[in-house]
Amino acid sequence: MHAGLAASARRAHERRFTPGGAQRHLGGSRPGTERAFRPGSDEPSPVGHVRWSAVGTSRERARLVVQTVEVPDPGDLLDWLPPVGSLAWVRRGDGLVASGEAARFEITGKKHCAEAADWWHDFIERLVVDGAIGVPGSGPVAFGSFAFDEETGGSVLVVPEQVIGRRDGRAWITTIGRERTHGGSAPGTAGGVQHRPAAIGQLPPCPITAPARHPGPIRWAEGSVPVTAWRGAVAEAVRQINAGRLDKVVLARDLLAYADNAVDIGQLLRSLAGRFPDCWTFAVDGLVGATPELLVRRTGPDILSLVLAGTAWRHPGAEDEDQLAAELIASAKNQEEHVYAARSAAESLAPYCVELSAPTEPTILRLSNVLHLATEVTGQLAGSTDALTLAGALHPTAAVAGTPTDVSLDVIRELEGMNRGRYAGPVGWLDANGDGEWCIALRCAEVDGNRVRLFSGCGIVAGSDPDSEVDEAQAKFLAIRDALEGRGAVHAGGFSGGRR
Repeated sequence: MHAGLAASARRAHERRFTPGGAQRHLGGSRPGTERAFRPGSDEPSPVGHVRWSAVGTSRERARLVVQTVEVPDPGDLLDWLPPVGSLAWVRRGDGLVASGEAARFEITGKKHCAEAADWWHDFIERLVVDGAIGVPGSGPVAFGSFAFDEETGGSVLVVPEQVIGRRDGRAWITTIGRERTHGGSAPGTAGGVQHRPAAIGQLPPCPITAPARHPGPIRWAEGSVPVTAWRGAVAEAVRQINAGRLDKVVLARDLLAYADNAVDIGQLLRSLAGRFPDCWTFAVDGLVGATPELLVRRTGPDILSLVLAGTAWRHPGAEDEDQLAAELIASAKNQEEHVYAARSAAESLAPYCVELSAPTEPTILRLSNVLHLATEVTGQLAGSTDALTLAGALHPTAAVAGTPTDVSLDVIRELEGMNRGRYAGPVGWLDANGDGEWCIALRCAEVDGNRVRLFSGCGIVAGSDPDSEVDEAQAKFLAIRDALEGRGAVHAGGFSGGRR
């Protein structure tokens, strides 16, 4: 599908990490210092504001030791989430759940994924790793969530103290703690809360999840832009597309929810995982969701990107799922929207690959609340580029920004009327070998105590109708809204019996 791919891959800039290399070391004189330093220099680097901290970062006093061992099947991974500080990445029962905080890296500014990848590879070079089971996601792992717009949002990588994982029938536990250089060892802590298992390399005697707490009645409020104003923004975007300024733009909305009690993130995750087993259910630093769109998965030299664009949903007069699927395939508007997204993903990955392929026609991805046009882009890497760097090369795709990218970002800033934060940015995990999974943070919400901020977005092209786009945004809100309210039973692989 892409001529000259091998040659372009060899010419591509690759991120390779070797001890003693010239990678930038990000850190400060103390945890919390908002400065980024190069090795051997007291001058901050021009990448924006950086803050990072770690358990035992002083090399004179302690070093971090990572231990991984296989364990018996732990059952439902989400049952092992702590009451606070949850980190999760689960799909079809497999994945990672984590607690505690061994290290944290925060950044605002340009090249946020690339800078975070540099920091991660510098960080893991300092670790003492004991035990390896050769499964992606085992050993040291960082969970990350990145801003959609580098210029306006903050991004974070969190290295947990404890990870429980399962993949393809194998389960493990990884722990990170301090090893004192002068006698004994000391477990790490996060905010004074102990998250360590009963013994290093063993599961605790029972899951640590507290009984589920219902948030109580939910009060809903408009977000940053009233729906009437957002409808007008869609109409203006269509006008600019027809005038030739751009081909496509994605406009997002937010919706606010207020509960009587603090929202139980673990319970919200379990509800989302049950409703959307084929999505990636995640929690990273207060951003919680179940996204259907895989930005990139790297497993050794193999990569996969699942591109979604073009949506249909059940509404009066269109109740039959097969009928909706046929209408979606036949829709010129949705097909146009999808072509832009699939093309942008393939073009972004091509410089890193010796082989790259994608089908000429999309398929249908059926979720419990919507249908999507879907294309799988697969490839073989030319070198050792890690998953987070690949995610940074892909972001923002046409599926969440538009085409051309620079113009669509300008239009979003002009018309959308809100800061997306980490919505529609990369979210996922990265291990010490560079393997990982990074999705686009869709069907998600920011959870802060009893306040929840939901997001949804729609692709706007020349044939878009503002009223239809409002309906589509409402349909996408329901993924989180119904889970938060405990509404409707979901049947995997088809539409639920709840509100649509």
